[in-house]
Order: sequence, then C-alpha cells, then structure tokens
Amino acid sequence: MKIVVSGSIAYDYLMRFPGRFRDHLIAEKLDRISVSFLVENLTRQRGGSGANIAFNLAMLGERPILMGTVGMDFADYRDWLAQAGVDVSAIREIPGVFTASFFANTDVDNNQIGSFYTGAMAYSKGYKLSEAVQGKPDLVTVSPNDPTAMSELAEECYLANIPFLFDPSQQVIWLDADFLMHGTDRCTMLIVNEYEWEMIAKKTGLTRDKLVQDGKTLIVTHGGEGSHIYAGGEHFVIPVFPVTTIADPTGVGDAYRAGLLKGLAWGFGWQLCGQLGALAAAYVLECVGPQSHSYTLPEFVTRFRTVFDDDGALDAWLK
Repeated sequence: MKIVVSGSIAYDYLMRFPGRFRDHLIAEKLDRISVSFLVENLTRQRGGSGANIAFNLAMLGERPILMGTVGMDFADYRDWLAQAGVDVSAIREIPGVFTASFFANTDVDNNQIGSFYTGAMAYSKGYKLSEAVQGKPDLVTVSPNDPTAMSELAEECYLANIPFLFDPSQQVIWLDADFLMHGTDRCTMLIVNEYEWEMIAKKTGLTRDKLVQDGKTLIVTHGGEGSHIYAGGEHFVIPVFPVTTIADPTGVGDAYRAGLLKGLAWGFGWQLCGQLGALAAAYVLECVGPQSHSYTLPEFVTRFRTVFDDDGALDAWLK
C-alpha cells in the first residue's frame, strides 16, 4: 500500500519535572498564571507527528512517503529517517528558517505541558500532494500541521477520491467548527483522543452516531484505558499493551497510528489493527523520545503474541 504521511516534522525538547504540576497551580488563579518549573533533565529528540508516524511505519516494514516542510537544520534528521526506511523525497526544505520545534515538560504523573514553534512548518501551506508525490496514493494521513495546509490537503484528497485519515490531534484546540467539519465531512477515518473528541463535539455539535452513520470510522484513544474503534456499526474495544516501564509519553499516539495503519495496509480487521497500534505505542512509552526505540518484525510479532491472538495473520511477517 502506498501511504503518504503528511504532518509536522520537528525537533522535540523534552524535560522532566520531578514533581506534580497540580501542586503549583491555584485553581482560583488560572486566569493569571505565572509559574516556572525547575527541571532536572533535558534531551533533544527527533519528532513531529508526521515524522513519528512515518518512522514507526518504517519500523514495521512499510516504506511511507513523508510529506512536509523543514528548515536549514534538518540534514542529520533527513539522513536518520532515510536510514530507517522512510521515503524522504517529498520533504521540502525551506532556506533561512529552522525546523519546527516542540518543547514539552512532563511531571511525575505523566501530565504534560507543551509549546510548539512552527518554524518551517508554516511554509507547508500551498504544498500540494500532486507536487510532492508521483502517482495516486492508496491512503493519506492529514496529521497536525499548519492549519491551512491541513485544510488544503483534505480538500485535495477529497476531490481526487483518495481515502485519508483526519488526525487533527493537538490542533483541535485552535481549529474552529468550520475547519473541523471540513475535515470530518471529507475524511474516511477520524482519530483523536478522548479530550479532543469532546472538544470537536462541543465545537461542531457532531455526535459519534452521526459520524458513523455517515460511513466514517472513528478511533478514540483513552490513554491508559486503551482505545475504542467505531466502524461499520461495530464497536471494538482495544486494551493497552502491558509495558515494562513508563519512560515518556511523547509520541505514543503517533506510534499507535502507525500500528493501526500497518494493519490497514495488510487488510486486517479493526480489532487486530487496534491491537497492533497498542503494541507499537507500548514500545514508545518505554523509551525517552518518540524515535528512540527499535525492534525487528519477528521481535514485534513474538511480543504481540504474548498478549494478543492474531490467529496466524502475522505469520507472513516472519518470512
């Protein structure tokens, strides 16, 4: 399957706060916040939603085409993705600016406060799928990016009859009802976390039943409680995959999406697709940074079968 992953490509600056954010916030003063958290650890990781999804798909044996814009500081990152198996031919470098950057601070309860510098990502508007990729993709992800670029790509996919996964993620906070309805009306699948879904429903009045009745697939992730997939009149409940340790939640949702897409590429049912996403997410949760983990397909299958039953569907991955 020819998969194009569109979304942010960024550096992640990850910090660990050895306390709880809630202990330093006063509920009655949330309209006048002025706080500073002293952190003990800081690392710079390769990240960005689009790049994370593509990296994890490559780990799973696919060769996704990553589409996005980057800055003058991207050379090493480009080599890293290419060596991992990502097709980097659709990444456009913007001279004179830096690659987008995410700054995240995580407390002991894995609550996270983040800020995002758009940098070169702001230049993704106007970059068409038809320019970036030769031939028609089988599936596109419209993941967090410049809002105008996301809207343009959704429209281009819709008009070209290309199925796409609408993945607004953290952009839901900033997007208005018209933008969100534009994406949900045109997409084949919508994936969000529980809070993001509530935000979409509040802004648009859209209900889960209406979305499913319109023939869409809705995937809602619930953090440590797993995920729910609503498709074709069925409801699939996907538990989390047990982890050996919890190191850092950054990029866990992107890995879940990659596992899900891997299953779709192989024509698997939704239950198995969700389970693949759960394990892909577990690998990321056990490491600091969204692209710090590694495994082979046989290792992935062996671990998968310690918890889930694929009924032999993954045998082909062992050949």
